[in-house]
Amino acid sequence: MVVVSVPAEVTVILLDIEGTTTPIAFVKDVLFPYIKENVKEYLQTHWEEEECQQDVSLLRKQAEEDAHLDGAVPIPVASGSDLQQMIQAVVDNVYWQMSHDRKTTALKQLQGHMWKAAFTAGRMKAEFFADVVPAVRRWREAGMKVYIYSSGSVEAQKLLFGHSTEGDILELIDGHFDTKIGHKVDSESYRKIADSIGCSTNNILFLTDVTVEASAAEEADVHVAVVVRPGNAGLTDDEKTYYNLITSFSELYLPST
Repeated sequence: MVVVSVPAEVTVILLDIEGTTTPIAFVKDVLFPYIKENVKEYLQTHWEEEECQQDVSLLRKQAEEDAHLDGAVPIPVASGSDLQQMIQAVVDNVYWQMSHDRKTTALKQLQGHMWKAAFTAGRMKAEFFADVVPAVRRWREAGMKVYIYSSGSVEAQKLLFGHSTEGDILELIDGHFDTKIGHKVDSESYRKIADSIGCSTNNILFLTDVTVEASAAEEADVHVAVVVRPGNAGLTDDEKTYYNLITSFSELYLPST
């Protein structure tokens, strides 16, 4: 087994979710299809609720910002618009954003609320790789703090960890970050995370399957290891040579242990 030693100055382990803690297949084949299959019904059921109206308002604002993009779908204002036409416009906008793999806060917020309804109703449970929970427990016993940084909203992250096949494991996580603090390919985001936690960037080890994120973190003086999981995108020979690679969290060795 390959062993990657965690540098002695590291006190925080920052985890990506998709392709790192959780199979990409779960996200691609369960979470996102659920949105497409249920968004119209969800909007029709919850339309009059304040939370839903806030989601629609945020999507409309995003649609206005996206107006210059090819194929962008506008969302009309409520006055004088037929309700079903309005709902269909929101559905079409969500489909368009998802087809372009957009990671806008507006889209993530609606998705998070839809997943919340599904998880709390017991319609789905989050999947984690078998090595994740035992490793996180070991890290915490060794005095490490464990945080999540994902493009999925904090609310969606908490749903995953609160409704998993391993039960409610939220207590194992010290905090959550999403794109509200900045995008994962922007090195400044990692400096903001360190400031928020109250540590230096070199006190953080970031685990991700995406090398452009790893590169951004490194620019901020964050330690990184690239996680290689079934279903993840392949790495170039240069990337395999340059980065510390792990296929399981059990391959991380903490000097204190």
